[in-house]
Amino acid sequence: MRRSNFPIIVAFAFFTACSPASVEENVDFVIDDAAKSRLDSTLQAYVNSGNVAGISALIFEKDQEVYFNAFGFANKEKNIPMDRNTIVQIYSMTKPITGTSLMTLYEEGKFQLDDPLEKYAPEFANMKVYQGVDENGEMILVDADRPVTIRDITRHTAGFPNRDNIPGLSKVMKEKDARSYENTLTVMAEKIGSTPLWFQPGTQWEYGQSVDVQAFLVERISGIPYADYVQEHVLSPLKMNDTRYVVKEEDLDRFSAAYQRTGEGQLTQMPDSSAHAFNLKKWPLTPGGFGLTSTLDDYMTFARMLVNEGTLNGTTILKPETVKLMATNHLPDTVTERSWLPSKGRVGFGIDFAVRTDPPASQEEMNGVIGEFFWDGAASTLFWVDPVNELTAVLFVQLFPYDGIGLHKNFRDAVYGKFEPQAK
Repeated sequence: MRRSNFPIIVAFAFFTACSPASVEENVDFVIDDAAKSRLDSTLQAYVNSGNVAGISALIFEKDQEVYFNAFGFANKEKNIPMDRNTIVQIYSMTKPITGTSLMTLYEEGKFQLDDPLEKYAPEFANMKVYQGVDENGEMILVDADRPVTIRDITRHTAGFPNRDNIPGLSKVMKEKDARSYENTLTVMAEKIGSTPLWFQPGTQWEYGQSVDVQAFLVERISGIPYADYVQEHVLSPLKMNDTRYVVKEEDLDRFSAAYQRTGEGQLTQMPDSSAHAFNLKKWPLTPGGFGLTSTLDDYMTFARMLVNEGTLNGTTILKPETVKLMATNHLPDTVTERSWLPSKGRVGFGIDFAVRTDPPASQEEMNGVIGEFFWDGAASTLFWVDPVNELTAVLFVQLFPYDGIGLHKNFRDAVYGKFEPQAK
């Protein structure tokens, strides 16, 4: 794996050390001919094996496009190939876009990260915390030790429950149905705020509805509907014209089908009526945690804005110091319960990104460079920003369940070369 010689320091230090202006003409690229060959063979192999219907990838390095290719089909039934302008559901890759929207308000001084959420949203005042159930199956609740903060909802430490196997509490979640497409963000927030927390704020990392609450907070603080706000402050300025909640009828032929992998080399195309249900019409809910569709070039535009410290092609979305703040680990060592986050590699969590804090210790671990920040989506999509090498990568596929085939690991290995632990 190609790496710079650098000390292990906090993630954001790499931005200033590796700005595009410092790059020399003859500097080596991560994506050389060998990497391109690895990428082609890796992605093609997934299609050939029958484990992926269609897949595409786009990589920029040092402000240049260094790799693009697409293999297989966006829709096998209709014989539509996967292409550069294929529209996909990005699911949780919506989250970093929401976080970016929220931080535009932070830059305006509208809030501080350690402000209580209830300061702006009384729906989250006087939260109760789950302690189990009694002999009658009734929930045991105590007062929260402290209010949920905005920092909590940006790093998934708020305590919002997100599992279907918590005695008593999961039943309440199901009954509230906060993520129903028929809910507005305000109704959603009321339902989440009236559901007990699973754990005390700030004590665990648990993925969930925090970024949907961020979208609600943007709407509440700005006074502008969230869908309009993200359009006005992120998507339109960056000319991300194919990134949206509702796919236009004239673009449906570009909208990739979704596939369920049922066994080795076995794929079932999911009905569009169910797989695309959220994106075929306008719903009251405009979630921050999922729901957007995008293309490779659109999402790459977003990633390149981040690697360029908040500005792209003369358009500034965020200040450099804000991007650095987002790309810095905000999880203290005291947060030891981190659900499945360690499966992403040796990472912490910033503001809507996982942040790599240490290199992999073995070839079996997820590959990456200290200082990178990234996220992925339920349909096995992935992106990352590598400030050290000024590299941004976007991988698109529409595969369920989420990456059960080592796709992300092998894609990263194809980019960087397999990690070789240094001799002691």
